[in-house]
Amino acid sequence: MATLNALALLDTEPEREFDALVALAAEMLDCPSAMMTLIDRDRLWIKAANDGERGEIARDVTMCNVTIQGSAPLVVEDLSGDSRFAANPLVAASDGVRFYAGAPIHAIADDGRRHPIGALCVLDTHPRSLNAAGRKALVHLATLAEAAIAARTAAMQALAIAVTADRQSSVLARQDRIFRQAERMAAIGSWRVLWPDGPLEWSDGVFRIHELPLGAQPDPSKAIDHYPPHAREQIAQALTDVIRTGVPIDLELDFTTALGNPRRVRVQGELEHEAQRNVDGPVAIVGIFQDVTDRHALELTLRRTAETDALTGLANRAAFDRALDAAITRARTAATPLLLALVDLDGFKAINDTLGHNAGDDVLRGVGQILQAPWLRGSLAARLGGDEFAVIVDDPALVGAPEEIISRLQEALQVPVSVDGLAMISAGTVGIAALEADCQTVRDFVHRVDIVLYRAKRERIGERRRAA
Repeated sequence: MATLNALALLDTEPEREFDALVALAAEMLDCPSAMMTLIDRDRLWIKAANDGERGEIARDVTMCNVTIQGSAPLVVEDLSGDSRFAANPLVAASDGVRFYAGAPIHAIADDGRRHPIGALCVLDTHPRSLNAAGRKALVHLATLAEAAIAARTAAMQALAIAVTADRQSSVLARQDRIFRQAERMAAIGSWRVLWPDGPLEWSDGVFRIHELPLGAQPDPSKAIDHYPPHAREQIAQALTDVIRTGVPIDLELDFTTALGNPRRVRVQGELEHEAQRNVDGPVAIVGIFQDVTDRHALELTLRRTAETDALTGLANRAAFDRALDAAITRARTAATPLLLALVDLDGFKAINDTLGHNAGDDVLRGVGQILQAPWLRGSLAARLGGDEFAVIVDDPALVGAPEEIISRLQEALQVPVSVDGLAMISAGTVGIAALEADCQTVRDFVHRVDIVLYRAKRERIGERRRAA
């Protein structure tokens, strides 16, 4: 309990890092519910949930209480069939939880030991399974939660030291040692500026992140050059806000070091003496500067994994739904045309059954390459499942020629497949339709194209019969 209490996480306001993490967990593991929980003495408190629900539950009836007792993920495919949980009121209810998968979250105490403080979990009201890749992803997500908690703690400690250092001269030397240790451990530094024309001061950690020699006098006019143009605008607005209203600065931005290395940094700051703030005179702003490149890269990797079909490299169904919804909104707003093509492979089951699943996988990978051909510039291709694919087309040079798209795709999809002397032909049928006024949702649009695809398949079957 001491480790958890020291983190000052219990009963806090929502924080974007943890909200994004549970949203990613639900999306990546395809579960309707995901939570990050903290285990207090006699209660479980929900720090973040993908549906926004927060609150507390008695500790002794929670699955997470069991999760933190081990080091590996706890996965229960059907809670009603597990003697540990079958009588649990959270399970026994008519709409109760049936599936649970959780990985413990640890924090490092002052003695250097890791202690479990909660869990990252996904839940469903229906029984289901979680494969090895899903379990591994859950562990990675829990590790990311631990990193976010550690970064939050280091940032809070560093910011507190930066704000109070000049007020407590009697303990300045001790604070400076602590702060330098925190800088090295968390890739973090502190800064201070007397706005608008005063000097800019950096700690050693800020120089290290910039990849500049320690101790030089930083130039405010050159410091901004490390950021891309759009980020410079965000920084200018944040400085205006903190000076005029006292709203703290908290930005996460792309950044380039003096040696040209790309980084991702988090910038936080606040007024040094709020009670003495004078909006018409010089204002001192103090804050921290943190290199979050590794955490950001892990988040991007997990998100790409969550949005990509592993076999073909195309977008998966979840990513397709989001992309099509966004494309429909853009088309409605700008009054521009939009096409959706659905592709269904002909005879794919026969290839799988006759030539084997390896041959079938080769066919699917080949389709993935075909749907990402250069001529389909600007289009998004996705594997919807099995042998079903889709292409969202909004390029002005393509949307006016749907028949040409069908012809080129069906020709490209006509590919011979051979294994050990057995040869077959892989082919595909394409249905394509434009967005019309009666297509209000993704489901409406897909249904419209489904009908076109069904008709196209019937016509091709009829053609083959007549040819025979």
